[in-house]
Amino acid sequence: MKFLLIMTVNPAIWESLTEAERDAVMTGHGPFMETIQKSGEFLGTVALAEPAKSAVVRVRDGAPVVTDGPFVESKEFLGGYYLVECVDEARAYELAAMIPDAAVPGLGIEVRPVVFSAGPE
Repeated sequence: MKFLLIMTVNPAIWESLTEAERDAVMTGHGPFMETIQKSGEFLGTVALAEPAKSAVVRVRDGAPVVTDGPFVESKEFLGGYYLVECVDEARAYELAAMIPDAAVPGLGIEVRPVVFSAGPE
């Protein structure tokens, strides 16, 4: 089964961490990636830039209109994800708990089953 392990960022919580705590979270992703690569569960990962670097595209009157972002009304934003394939939901939860962000009070990892995927194989 495929699962998306979604990392959500809350800027207020992230900024409340010390530099050492932020570094520990960031460097902790290396060992996690090694673990899931060795187990064969790793399918891919993406880290996203902050919303201030995004743009929003909308089609209005048949023409695309691009505006500066972000326009999400939320304190949190999608920071990145891991795409994994594992035996069941219990294993996906186990993997999510290994992601360093999960140990930060106020943050967590959303585990969502993938119901469809396509792309180059």
